[in-house]
Amino acid sequence: MKLNIDNFINENEIKSLFKSLYKIPNRSIMGVGFRKSLSIIGKKVDLNIKTIKSGKKVLDWIVPDEWNINDGYIVSPSGKKIADFKKHSLHIMNYSIPIKKKVSLKELKKHLYTLPELPDAIPYVHSYYERKWGFALSHNEFLKLKDGEYEVFIDSEIKPGKLVYSDTLIKGKSKKEVLLSTYLCHPQTANHELSGPIVWSTLYNIIKNTGPHYYSYRFLICPENIGAAAFLHNSKKNFKKIVAGYIINCVGHGKEVTYKKSRAGDTLSDQAALNVICNSNYNFKVVDFEPDGSDERQFCSPGFNMPIGLIMRKMYGTFNEYHNSLDDENFISFKTIMESIKLYNDVLCTIDKNFIPIAKIKHGTPQLSRYSKNLYPNTMQFNSFNIQNENRRFLLETLNLSDGNMNFLEICQKKNFKFIDYLQIVKKLLDCKLIKTK
Repeated sequence: MKLNIDNFINENEIKSLFKSLYKIPNRSIMGVGFRKSLSIIGKKVDLNIKTIKSGKKVLDWIVPDEWNINDGYIVSPSGKKIADFKKHSLHIMNYSIPIKKKVSLKELKKHLYTLPELPDAIPYVHSYYERKWGFALSHNEFLKLKDGEYEVFIDSEIKPGKLVYSDTLIKGKSKKEVLLSTYLCHPQTANHELSGPIVWSTLYNIIKNTGPHYYSYRFLICPENIGAAAFLHNSKKNFKKIVAGYIINCVGHGKEVTYKKSRAGDTLSDQAALNVICNSNYNFKVVDFEPDGSDERQFCSPGFNMPIGLIMRKMYGTFNEYHNSLDDENFISFKTIMESIKLYNDVLCTIDKNFIPIAKIKHGTPQLSRYSKNLYPNTMQFNSFNIQNENRRFLLETLNLSDGNMNFLEICQKKNFKFIDYLQIVKKLLDCKLIKTK
C-alpha cells in the first residue's frame, strides 16, 4: 500500500531550514561556509563525513585549496561603497584572491561581471581553478560608474584545506542501492541551491523512519562536480551496487515537472520516474541526457554510465533567475517544495515495490473466486470506465503478463498503468500466491 508521508512534511520546519541556510555568505565548494551549511543539514540528517585533502587527484580532477572570505567592496571616486559583500554575497566572485589597491575605471571594468539582459540582477560568478579577483553587480549599477580612481578591497584567503562531503547509507533488505544526491555550494541562491538539500533531507527522514525497505538508500551531499568526482573516486569498486538514483536540484519553482534521463535512457530510474510523472496531473517535459548541467556529467560519464536521472520542476538554465540574485527567497515556493517531496517519494516507492512477477497459473486463466472473494466478483456488470473496471483490467493484465519476462514497470508502461495506484492489488495477488517474485 502507498505510504502516507504527510507527517514527515512540515512547512514550518522547511521554512526554518531554508532561512538558516540562505544567508550563509561565504558558502563555496570548500571552506568554512560549506562546512557550516553541512552542519546545519546535520541537525536533520545522520551525516557520514568524508574528507579529501587539497591537491589530491580524484578521477581527472585536482581537489583545489579552500576559500574563505570575510568582506569585500568597491569604493567609488565619490566615496560611495558599492558591490558590497555584506549586502549580497554574490557581489564577490567566488574564489577571488585577496586584493587591496586603487585602480582606474578602465582597469576595474576588466574585473566586473554583469548581466545586460537582466539589468537588475547580480550574476553568480566563480573561478575555482584560476587565481583572479572580481566583482559582480547589476548592469544598471555598472552603467552609473564614472571615470576616476576606485578602491577595490577583498578580504579573502585561499589555502590548503579539505574537501568535505557526506555519504550515508540506510541499509535495506538488499545490498542493491538507490542513490539520492544533492549539492550545497552556491552562495545565496534559493531554488537552484537550497531546494535540493531541503527535499533531500526530508526524503532521508522518510526513508529512515518507514523501513525496512527492499533497496538500500545512499544519501550523498557534496560540493557540485568536484564532490561527485571525489565520491566516485572513492567508490570505484562499489558503484555497480547502485541500480537507480537521482540528483535533486531545482525543485522549488515551476508548475511543471521536468525529467532529464540517464545516459542509457531506459534504466530503472527512467522507468520509475516516467511512470509516475507521465501519469500525474502535472504538465511535464522529458529531456534526453546531455553531458552538461550538474553531477550527471560525472555519474553518467562513459566509464561509470550510472543509472542517474534528474526530477526537477522548471529545469536549470530555463528560467531567468538561474545563477543570479533574482533566485531569492521570493522566487522559491514552499508549496512546490512539498509537492516535489511527494513526487520523489512516489518515485522511490515505485522503485522499491517493483519486481518481476511470475504467475502461478500459466495454462489458461485462474478461477479467481477460488482464491479470494474480494479479488474478483462473481456477479459482473460491465459499464463505462470506473475505478473498479480499471482495477479489474490491471489484475487481468498482470496475470496475463506475469511470465517472468517483464517487471511491473515494464508491464505498466506497456498497458498504461501508474504502478503505485495498484499496489493493493499487487499485495492481494502475492497474499493469494497467484504471483510470486522472480
